[in-house]
Amino acid sequence: MRNKWGTAAAVLAVGVLAAGCGSGDDGKGGPPTAKKLAADTGTRYKEVRVPTLEGMTCDKGNGGFHFGSDLDMGVYGDDGLKEVKNTGEDRVSCFGATRITLGKGGSRATVPDLTTQTTLYEKVADPAAALDKVFSRTMELEKGYGRNPVGEPKAFTTKNLVLKCQQNVSDTFPMTTCFWADYGAVGVVDFFPPDGKHVPVDEAAAQAHEFATGALAAPGSS
Repeated sequence: MRNKWGTAAAVLAVGVLAAGCGSGDDGKGGPPTAKKLAADTGTRYKEVRVPTLEGMTCDKGNGGFHFGSDLDMGVYGDDGLKEVKNTGEDRVSCFGATRITLGKGGSRATVPDLTTQTTLYEKVADPAAALDKVFSRTMELEKGYGRNPVGEPKAFTTKNLVLKCQQNVSDTFPMTTCFWADYGAVGVVDFFPPDGKHVPVDEAAAQAHEFATGALAAPGSS
């Protein structure tokens, strides 16, 4: 069931786990460990799987909520990249133990801690260039629909991924958005405000990295 403002929020039956999600090496919301991106090993993916994240319950779909008015994040600007066909559901949402509720006017909605979209490709020859293109195109589109950036974007490079994150405001709500890429996929992770404030960028990057590495299913993986 898809919900947006003006309709009742979905009641989601999901398990309750301990609070908190994995982050940087220090376990205190630090950024992902910085390393040079490794060379392409040729690994490609056939599907997006539901990852196991510490303190989170994740499932396919948008978590029963969407902003509407084209304010929901996606992956755009990937012209020239050949998508893998028949990969199934490309959206995954994750909830923490404490539910996040957003209110607008007389409407209230329960939202995920994070929503994601992942697109799989036959090859991403230059993940950093693809990331820059997708980030710029998507954020520009969303700005046109009324999702406004806050501050400057911050880039991260790890052994297996490149990421770029930026805080923004969507429909008055403080969001943090991270895009990521490797040699076979590009994705976006959109973080809702757990305490009415933006999720810190370093923390969001670490969680996006954890999500991406858990969601990418190579052939033969389980």
